[in-house]
Amino acid sequence: MEDGLRSIPTSHASMAEPIQLPPPFALVRLRESGDAFAHACRIAPESGAGTLVYVGRFDVAEFAVVLEPAEPLTTARRAFYAGMVALTDALRAYAPPAKEVAIGWPDAVRIDGALVGGGRLGWPASVDEDEPPGWLVFGAMIRTVAMNDRDPGVHPLASALDEEGFGEAGAVQMTESFARHLMRAIDNWQVDGFDSVAREYLGRMPRERQTLRRIDDRGDLLTRRIGSDTTERADLVKALAAPSWLDPDLGGPGS
Repeated sequence: MEDGLRSIPTSHASMAEPIQLPPPFALVRLRESGDAFAHACRIAPESGAGTLVYVGRFDVAEFAVVLEPAEPLTTARRAFYAGMVALTDALRAYAPPAKEVAIGWPDAVRIDGALVGGGRLGWPASVDEDEPPGWLVFGAMIRTVAMNDRDPGVHPLASALDEEGFGEAGAVQMTESFARHLMRAIDNWQVDGFDSVAREYLGRMPRERQTLRRIDDRGDLLTRRIGSDTTERADLVKALAAPSWLDPDLGGPGS
């Protein structure tokens, strides 16, 4: 994947609660009622790669970044995996010792088995599969604070960073950390090929005994049990159509 963070626009960030992003990124800040993913998809054709849209919510780290891949959409969607590696790396940087940060294919992020959020991917509706898309948008939400009226016993499979001992790591810290780790993931892709990203991603999925996994050129997950001639294919495009972790009624990670 060639440099996906080119054509960097001018920053529109407010001076309040400053977010320190690496130079390739430009910050666009929305109010709490905004939708980072939808806004990034709207402005992507004009704003260009490296635009990072951030929503200032107290309970969720919500952001989305615009990429400009130089390869056909069919293979460019694999940028989603780089985004998920960066997202989990951002969490691991602040995780207490022995906390497991894992990925549920393709898009859910869990801490010690409890859902905290995930990622999603957008692209132009009219682009041909064999042509480079004008843009991609990787969006993410991570629940940072559990709502006061939520009883942890009621939703044992859901959690938040404050419940998992992440201390002061909130939305700003997660966004800054994600940006740094996304640059690293893209650099690794450019230097060592996509297989380096795939290895990182697959290493964060829960292990299954006697099972081999790989990600093909289209981004599909191929799974084969040792001793079997049958390979199961999980379609990335179909899986990304509706984020598994997103509760539309809540407007954020579900339970």
